[in-house]
Amino acid sequence: MARKAIYLGPRLKRMRRELGLTQANMAGDLDVSPSYIALMERNQRPVTADLLLKIATTYRIDIADLASDDSEETVTRLQAVLRDPIFADIDLPTLDVADIATSFPSFAEALLRLHTAYGEEQLALAARREDGAGGEAGPTAPDPVAEARNFLAARRNCFPALDDSASLAAQDLPTVSSMIARIRDRHQLDVSFAPPEVLMGAMRWYDYHRRRVLFSRQLDHKARRFQLALQLAVLERGEEIEAAIAEGRFEGGNGKVLARRALESYWAAALLMPYRPFLDAAKRLRYDIDALTFEFQVSYEQVAHRLTTLQRPGAEGVPFFFIRVDRAGNVSKRLDGAGFPFARHGGACPLWNVHKAFDREGEVLVQRIELPDGERYLSVARTVISGGGSFRAERVTRAVALACADARSAELVYGNAPDAEEPTPIGIACRFCHRPQCIARSAPPMGRELRFDHYRQSGVPFAFADE
Repeated sequence: MARKAIYLGPRLKRMRRELGLTQANMAGDLDVSPSYIALMERNQRPVTADLLLKIATTYRIDIADLASDDSEETVTRLQAVLRDPIFADIDLPTLDVADIATSFPSFAEALLRLHTAYGEEQLALAARREDGAGGEAGPTAPDPVAEARNFLAARRNCFPALDDSASLAAQDLPTVSSMIARIRDRHQLDVSFAPPEVLMGAMRWYDYHRRRVLFSRQLDHKARRFQLALQLAVLERGEEIEAAIAEGRFEGGNGKVLARRALESYWAAALLMPYRPFLDAAKRLRYDIDALTFEFQVSYEQVAHRLTTLQRPGAEGVPFFFIRVDRAGNVSKRLDGAGFPFARHGGACPLWNVHKAFDREGEVLVQRIELPDGERYLSVARTVISGGGSFRAERVTRAVALACADARSAELVYGNAPDAEEPTPIGIACRFCHRPQCIARSAPPMGRELRFDHYRQSGVPFAFADE
């Protein structure tokens, strides 16, 4: 059987440059001609097994590192990017995309980074236009919450490098005791659980000067696991997280702070729910959130949050949008792993089941919703409680909702819920919704002239002149 030819052009060239060598220098070290080095770097000649071994021996490089091929993932990422409508009129065959990823990996990475930056800029531009009510908005101070959300949305709330390191760490940290031992042994920090008055109401306190980490005794088992994982993210994953943030677009320091906190929580969740096992379980259980909480010993909200992150190229789950609101309708968390149109203003429509969940606490509500443009989604909502732990401890009830495109609802255990057969018409927000006969409307839509009728009462809050 003939051996498969090994072409390592771009990787060989990158390695040579990292070593500070010219083609002539490398040719002298390997006892070949400079022209042969040039041909190998252009993938016009394969690297023989003997020469590969000589390269590894001469430069003390692991053969596996040099010969490993990560072009397949790059191809998948490129194909996902090239589906953007901005490239719709450009014919890029699959073989050409694969050739770019294999032969020009640096160019491929540059294109991927540029498209991510473009996505962030589009989100920021949309925010400025919406804040200006459709016109040009004047200069405003940076909105750190919007910056952090744009940073996550532009990457579809998916960070493969953090998933990889968390999955690797999870092999050694399956239990609370193993995480405590890691903090004590590797970081020389004392770990203890203290009454809430010692922590002054906090759940976790990293007392740097006394070399200790305190956790509240009022945390239940699931919360203890997450807070321990979060502390490990702070202690061990700073460089990885900073590298991810460095690729973001932030005008102020507060936006970076919020993004950093989000990525620390991302890594902690990935430690408790490693990407591949979690994705496999989600598919096997048909995205049953309650079942996943038992399988991974985490909370309902943690599972819902994690489901928005399953968008790794080549290993995607169902794309979800996540929102968390309080009784007053304030949005405290919004994550978009799907690119839905209500990702920015979603949550404002009172007809959405995320608001009705407060009337049926602890019950999972399923609803099909239809936006004014005809697009349909499946929404799964339920209340969650934070705080508590003692008789007088304050508790906060919020509602969380996951939504996915209705076309993917058959993959979900909720897809055939009898109370969700007919879609409920909702709007993104009253100011952006032009449904005329909505009894729940709180404000007229932009661009519509109101009609005041002294002779007929229609029963809706606003009537329009063109009806």
